[in-house]
Amino acid sequence: MTGSATSTIRMIRCAALVAGSVALAACGTTGGVGSVTGGDDADSQYIGSTANLSSLSDVVARNPNDPQAYNMRGTVLARTGRQSEALSDFSRAIQLDGNYVQALSNRALLYRQTGRTDLALADYNRAIQADGNYAAAYVGRGNIYRAQGRSAEALADYNRAIQIQGSNPQAYHNRALVYASQGNHRQAVEDFTTALGLAPNNPEPYFGRGLSYQALGDNQAALNDFNEAVQFNPRSADLWVARGKALEAAGDNERALGSYTKALSIEENNPAARDAFARLGGRSGQSYRLFN
Repeated sequence: MTGSATSTIRMIRCAALVAGSVALAACGTTGGVGSVTGGDDADSQYIGSTANLSSLSDVVARNPNDPQAYNMRGTVLARTGRQSEALSDFSRAIQLDGNYVQALSNRALLYRQTGRTDLALADYNRAIQADGNYAAAYVGRGNIYRAQGRSAEALADYNRAIQIQGSNPQAYHNRALVYASQGNHRQAVEDFTTALGLAPNNPEPYFGRGLSYQALGDNQAALNDFNEAVQFNPRSADLWVARGKALEAAGDNERALGSYTKALSIEENNPAARDAFARLGGRSGQSYRLFN
């Protein structure tokens, strides 16, 4: 094996490379879900590149019957947007080892991202059957159930993921989303807070917690969270709109207009921003204060 290929394996072996909202697991860890928002987890600073893919292809060529080699290359292919090739690698890994839970969960995620929910659910079920302590599969399956409105089943899966891996921020975040959808905002705030304690640099838990604070009538706490969220993701029009609404509720129309203007600069036809901007008498081309 070349030095480059060895170095590549060393970097990836215990990294969870992320595509979309669930981490792609590249090694045999218990969890596999690396973040709340789809960013790399604390141990994963590896970003796929042509050179790294070349090294991984060398690993595959030298180890054609090693499912881990295909799974590792698949994580990088998925991370760089080459979903079809990633799917082929995950499928080959599963062909070599039918109980390879990381590859099953990775393929399930790609199936879900491409609208093949039934296939995704089948792979998550298969992963859970192979290893009932693999938290990533419960989170992934829970996400499907949540999207389908099957809240009780989603909660059961997130609860199980947390039972297995209490430091899993995504499980707490997604469970909070279910609680919020059920109107259980106090429990949602608690879970969003736990998710932030485990992964503090993600905007989504701030956003979700802010919305729950608003539902609970605590507009100042909501505004504080939206202020944090836009710092971490200043390119989200929805976050700026949420901040604008909180500022508007606080009577700060100047900064509210600044937030709506910012949202429209990101997404020109955002209906919520456009309607709010007009409602407050905003003028196109005029500058408004955003913060101080």
